[in-house]
Amino acid sequence: MADDRKLPTKSTSSEVDAFLRKVAATPALKSNAERGRLIFAMDATASREPTWDQASHIQGQMFQETEALGGLDIQLCFYRGFAEFNASAWYSSARELLGRMTSVFCAAGQTQIARVLEHAIGETKIRKVHALVMVGDCMEENVDRLGQLAGELGLLGVPVFLFQEGHDPVAERAFRHMAKLTSGAYCRFHAGSADQLRDLLSAVAVFAAGGRPALEDFGRRRGSVVRQLTHQISKG
Repeated sequence: MADDRKLPTKSTSSEVDAFLRKVAATPALKSNAERGRLIFAMDATASREPTWDQASHIQGQMFQETEALGGLDIQLCFYRGFAEFNASAWYSSARELLGRMTSVFCAAGQTQIARVLEHAIGETKIRKVHALVMVGDCMEENVDRLGQLAGELGLLGVPVFLFQEGHDPVAERAFRHMAKLTSGAYCRFHAGSADQLRDLLSAVAVFAAGGRPALEDFGRRRGSVVRQLTHQISKG
């Protein structure tokens, strides 16, 4: 697991700003007639427990921000323990998703990012997935295999948005590479910055549900890092 005893306490404003600019530049891949579909994947190994609890409380906000855009369906995926990988049903309400998330406990084990990517490929071949969000702190797999799978997702038009807790350099290189191959984005965060994580996850959810115009409107209604994004869009 990643050791962040000597790591920064939070993402810098420039890192967050760059992430949100990347989200805004990602092409919208859905029509207005369909609900957005987002896979939310989390590392549920032992080191992730504090952030898992934090993310559970953020989910309601993601749904609320997309209601006016026609709604959002979210599927929860996680890995933990000895080669355990789980994918939930598709949820259309915060209550359903929260119920599932709060029933999960974290357990020691190695990362299974490849299984997340393989699952996302299979899901979008059945019915279009508009974004994949991944939250984790380390990477213990073959980076070439991850690159191959990310490249396939990129060809299928599924951007991957990766949130890294801490600053493990191996994970960062892999996460950035996957984001690039899928035309997605990467951002680092700290477990103590709940408001920042909420705004970043909500921004991706709004993008998945309504594309760039919806994200710009979201920025006008919200402060902090999201407002920085909309200011740069208007200048660009």
